[in-house]
Amino acid sequence: MASLLHFFPLLHFPFIILCCIALEPSPKPYIVYMGSSSNANGDDDMSHLQLLSSLIPSEESDRKFLVNSYNHALKGFSALLTENEASVLSAHDEVVSVFPDPVLKLHTTRSWDFLEAADSKFRSVYPHGRNSADVIIGIVDTGIWPESPSFSDNHIGKIPSKWKGVCMESSDFKKSNCNRKLIGARFYSNRAISTKPNETSPTETRGSPRDSVGHGTHTASTAGGVTVANASYYGLAMGTARGGFPYARIASYKACASGGCPGSVILKAIDDAIKDGVDIISISIGISSMFQSDFLNDPIAIGAFHAEQMGVTVVCSGGNDGPEPYTIVNSAPWIFTVAASTIDRDFQSTIVLGNNESYEGIAINFSPLKSGKRYPLALGEKVATSFTPASDARNCIPGSLDTKKVKGKIIVCMNEMQNVSRRIKKLVVEDAKAKGVIIIDRKREISPFDSGTYPFAEVGETIGLNILHYINTTENPTATILPSKEIRKFKPAPIVASFSSRGPGGLTENILKPDIMAPGVAILASIVPRIESTYGAPGNKSSKFAIRSGTSMACPQVTGAMAFIKSVHPHWSFSMIKSALMTTASMSNNMGKTLTNTSNFPANPHEVGVGEISPIKALDPGLAFDTTINDHLNFLCYYGYNHKRIRSMSHINFTCPKKSTEEFISSINYPTISIGRLNQHEGPRKVKRIVTNLGSPNATYVSLVNAHSGLLVKVVPKRIVFGEGVNKASFKVFFDGKEALKGYNFGDIRWFDGSHVVRVVFTVNVE
Repeated sequence: MASLLHFFPLLHFPFIILCCIALEPSPKPYIVYMGSSSNANGDDDMSHLQLLSSLIPSEESDRKFLVNSYNHALKGFSALLTENEASVLSAHDEVVSVFPDPVLKLHTTRSWDFLEAADSKFRSVYPHGRNSADVIIGIVDTGIWPESPSFSDNHIGKIPSKWKGVCMESSDFKKSNCNRKLIGARFYSNRAISTKPNETSPTETRGSPRDSVGHGTHTASTAGGVTVANASYYGLAMGTARGGFPYARIASYKACASGGCPGSVILKAIDDAIKDGVDIISISIGISSMFQSDFLNDPIAIGAFHAEQMGVTVVCSGGNDGPEPYTIVNSAPWIFTVAASTIDRDFQSTIVLGNNESYEGIAINFSPLKSGKRYPLALGEKVATSFTPASDARNCIPGSLDTKKVKGKIIVCMNEMQNVSRRIKKLVVEDAKAKGVIIIDRKREISPFDSGTYPFAEVGETIGLNILHYINTTENPTATILPSKEIRKFKPAPIVASFSSRGPGGLTENILKPDIMAPGVAILASIVPRIESTYGAPGNKSSKFAIRSGTSMACPQVTGAMAFIKSVHPHWSFSMIKSALMTTASMSNNMGKTLTNTSNFPANPHEVGVGEISPIKALDPGLAFDTTINDHLNFLCYYGYNHKRIRSMSHINFTCPKKSTEEFISSINYPTISIGRLNQHEGPRKVKRIVTNLGSPNATYVSLVNAHSGLLVKVVPKRIVFGEGVNKASFKVFFDGKEALKGYNFGDIRWFDGSHVVRVVFTVNVE
């Protein structure tokens, strides 16, 4: 026995070692952010490698490489680190933040005619001119399809001398694919993220600027595509397609693939775009609203901050997680955050029942079914497989339908489970050999699903109840689904899209987000001309254009608008252009009524920001709120970051104000006002703003307040006067909620001078 006891520890020792080895976390990609760069020559790489070498054990020397290095506008790198190594690095004097490299997601024409229709009287005064200043748009996305007619360089002049970028080559992309329109194209080979766990080979070739997804081509052409006549999607949306500013130059930065967008690559793309000489960066990408944690753990927020420092503005999509509140992303004040809306065009598919009653559903389909023939109509729960819960079959989840019962019928599916998408329902029903599918959604859906040649239609609750009544009261119900048709001059429009993410901001409620709204539903733009394996294309032919929806599509609309205004007013700062778009935005639809959401309720600023962009009106805004670098630094102070981190980020000998609490965020010089918490019993809250006169040198503006009943709002002074040599003025706004209803109160301040209306939207949360 003594002998056994003696050897007992030795018998268990290998197990202990193996156990510890198993528990040791494996390295994963991290971003190491080190603030503003003072060295644009890339010499920081050696010091970064030395820093890595001091951390990583010698037996793991294969990890001693920089996945990405940042050394132009910002300083830092990404590398494969363990959690412990990341923790050690975060305590280093030069390091601002260290965080896991997140994989961000894509926020997946007629729109510009619609935007300009409301401003038709101004159109001849401010045409899209070829001789206006050159503006370069950088698109950080899935790459570019250079052969698209939207990127033709006919009638476009020489490449501007300020451009310092490159056109990278690959096996399927040559320098000749770039031209005077598409002036640059980069791609990124990220070996830390190019393989899936337990795989040694890349899951997708990342060695080309060419777009294999289509998203980047669509957003690029929406922002700055040239005019293309007779554009359509298999005959739908026929007309002239063009981007927001057809004479803009485009530079593509392929940071994404079908699996997502690594944050470290997005940060590298932003740094490169700044170095290359772009004016505007458009990013239709974002982190999930569920995983927002901190501005300094967000690669887009970090990159955009340094872009703004270098005079480059960043426009971002706000996300597709609506209509729930607190879902807005890309919400830093130095980012222009965009919500999505409809335009005055709808795509409808007619459902004809066996009793000859017909209903219009929302859809993009090229159904081969005819009106003269009807097919058996059945509810999903009536054609379920054995032992399947009725709720599963009713929602047509995978595995819930019996092929023998489904075959040859048109199936009605409910949309009660948000995690089962329309695409999945369509594939489930199609795989079961059904003739078509009708989806009933309690919420009014405005974003049409593209089902190709498969018969598909989606209806709201009212029409859905009529269809259900017909099925339940008819012995042998039948129906057919006809091909989609385009409805023009549709009213009301715009409507805020149900998928568009909502404010208030999850990180701070003292900045109003989203900023503005732009068309993002059923937008026609260029695409990769290929046919997906699960898509039935008409005639089995590809299309050069496609119709897509998402805040991804809204973002480049605003990018194009900013490029257009910059071309007319090259001396305006981008902060002034942002202000001009925000203070002139419209809160009315094409029926002359207040903007609404899909529930037909008046839309509030947490849904639409300041309202729908009006690019032509923004050319002459009257006044502008110039948000400066100092405002952004003060924001960081008020948010809670210390002097050391802010100085590292800015390379400015900056000192935070003595009073630096979150409530002071409301007083940075932003074009809107948001107060995240106003106590009813603490008296009035004061907010200050400074305006710059962009109009007549001699102008007098008078204020008018519109506010919810009970919220007391006082503007001091009520009248501001500009004269020779005086082009700036300040005013204060006092908010008192002692008689207001608790919760968010909305309103605006309007400054009039006889020819301009400068609208300042405010949101106040009364507690």
